[in-house]
Amino acid sequence: MAKLGITVLNGQGEKKSGVENEDQVLLVYKGIYEPGDRILFESDEKDTYYVIRVDGAMDEAYVYLVRNTVEYVIPFEEKKVSYNPASFTGERHYITMRKAMEHENRSFRNLAKNVMDQHSDIGCYPHASANVETRGEAVFAARNAIDGVIANESHGSWPYESWGINMQDDAEFMLDFGRAVDVDKIYLYMRADFPHDNWWVEAAISFSDGSGQVVKMEKSVKPHVFEIEKKGITWVKLSNLVKADDPSPFPALTQIEVYGRNR
Repeated sequence: MAKLGITVLNGQGEKKSGVENEDQVLLVYKGIYEPGDRILFESDEKDTYYVIRVDGAMDEAYVYLVRNTVEYVIPFEEKKVSYNPASFTGERHYITMRKAMEHENRSFRNLAKNVMDQHSDIGCYPHASANVETRGEAVFAARNAIDGVIANESHGSWPYESWGINMQDDAEFMLDFGRAVDVDKIYLYMRADFPHDNWWVEAAISFSDGSGQVVKMEKSVKPHVFEIEKKGITWVKLSNLVKADDPSPFPALTQIEVYGRNR
């Protein structure tokens, strides 16, 4: 059995609360979060699947951890606006961690979703990154495209956060799974705040096995669905994004979903 721990630390690294248990651990932290606070998730097993809830107002995250320790920084001020306003507030906080069950590890699922993804790579996968994020603002960060929120008819604060490209023609988006997976289909939700937004009519999707293909898209609120079968890939990249002939300079990605199974 895996030994698990959850610890809330302040900005100086001092322990505010914590708990340990085997295979499943739960912490109800009684206190108001302050800037610099973070949650430490620990396990004596790595390269393993876990289910973690960082806050009672957020979904559980099914993740693959390649390190024994994962540090989750509590967002404040500008970084908080891309999250549900109810999250990380108040004086009681429900935090959980458990080893994933075998049927969860075998199931067909959205392999891209990770509600606890952060800007830096902390060894918790899937993880999103990009070569540009509009003005460095949290509401346009790459992580927004894998947080499970598909509201795409506006832009800005939650639930309309997205990956914004700052009008950069060479924008690229990387989704790293942290392990090998088998993929059957990919969904792309373009941000559709028309007429504020432009949209992409073409994109290149490339994979860790060296393969890739060009996909076509159109102006739509609905997701674009691509039947793409890949075996044993570890990452997916979007690049060569071609804007439509439209006055708006602002295309953006609300969500990417990648459906398949762990190997």
